[in-house]
Amino acid sequence: MSRPLFINDFAFHCILGGCKDRVFDKLKNGVRGEFTTYDVAGVMRPAATIDPSSLAPVEDSKFDNRVNRLSQAVLSQMDASIRKAVEKFGADRIGIFIGSCDNGSEASMNALRSFKETGAFPEGYVLDYQAADFPVQYIAKRYGITGMLSVHSTACASSASAFVSARNNIYAGNCDAAIVGGVDIASQSVILGFASLEAMSDKPTNPFSANRTGLTLGDAAAFFLVTRENLPDLAADSCNGLSVAGFGESADADHITAPRADGEGAYLAMKAALSDAELDASSIGYVNLHGTGTRLNDSMESIAVNRLFGETTPASSTKALTGHTLGAAGALEASFCCLALQNGGVLPAHLFDGCEDPKLPKVHLVKPGEQTSKPLKYCISNSFAFGGCNVSLVIAKE
Repeated sequence: MSRPLFINDFAFHCILGGCKDRVFDKLKNGVRGEFTTYDVAGVMRPAATIDPSSLAPVEDSKFDNRVNRLSQAVLSQMDASIRKAVEKFGADRIGIFIGSCDNGSEASMNALRSFKETGAFPEGYVLDYQAADFPVQYIAKRYGITGMLSVHSTACASSASAFVSARNNIYAGNCDAAIVGGVDIASQSVILGFASLEAMSDKPTNPFSANRTGLTLGDAAAFFLVTRENLPDLAADSCNGLSVAGFGESADADHITAPRADGEGAYLAMKAALSDAELDASSIGYVNLHGTGTRLNDSMESIAVNRLFGETTPASSTKALTGHTLGAAGALEASFCCLALQNGGVLPAHLFDGCEDPKLPKVHLVKPGEQTSKPLKYCISNSFAFGGCNVSLVIAKE
């Protein structure tokens, strides 16, 4: 039996902006955000970072860091819906489930630098900044929520994993509604870490190209307000009929960072999401690819997508436009699927150099302005993380 989560509201902010109409215009036309460059051991690396000066300080100074400023920019768009939910269900019946990989290292790196230079940490610095639950504690404090709080740190699948946890807990009766999503930033430590893994490109990422050389990191936050029932009195007008209809997970258990090369784990996650939504592959009108632009990820994902959907189902990786937003990626890209469903089947474009890799199984990569030939009702969004933590979500519109 299908157990969907109905979407009452959603919002996001990334290098493309936070206005849904403007962002979707960039998505459909394949317009990349303005990337910054960082010097990493003498090599300039691009990153899709949001100008910190564009993010307002958090009113409660205890929670004021770049991650929570980014969350605040998104939550402010959803304030009315969230407060309605708290009033309807009670503060103790609202859960918060988010994904985040690196919520405090920027503050801690700056504090360590200060300690080395002056012998003291900056005034006001506390180790709480580094805690995994720091972003979710901020959201709970903002709305006075006393229900379940959960943070997922499953690398690039973190916020997709958060959706699975939210669904399970709502249907188990542990909460009546949930704020679900993710937030992450391309901090110095993250950029250095991925550079040390030789996974970062020195050019903006070029997914599924024969010339791909790695990923590009980015900042983002994306949040959803979800319930187990369609509640028109709670939903923002634009969200009526939207749901997360299917949830699929798998674990490769093959390598500590690399995905399983034959794509079996990715295939199983997508297959499980379809089964959970009680759909077959022919129902899916668009696939949002994980598509990081690394050699191994794009190779295994093309195998899995071609195996399940063939050569004709439209697909694109939006990471060439936004950067790879790590723990926020699953929620951000689910947002993009919602935008496609709301815009009559016009699809996010796949931006790359046009040089398809002949070694990869054929996948239909969306061109700018491309639209589905029939009404778009179902999308699937892929999040495939370090160690083979794979999550696929089916996003639907009635």
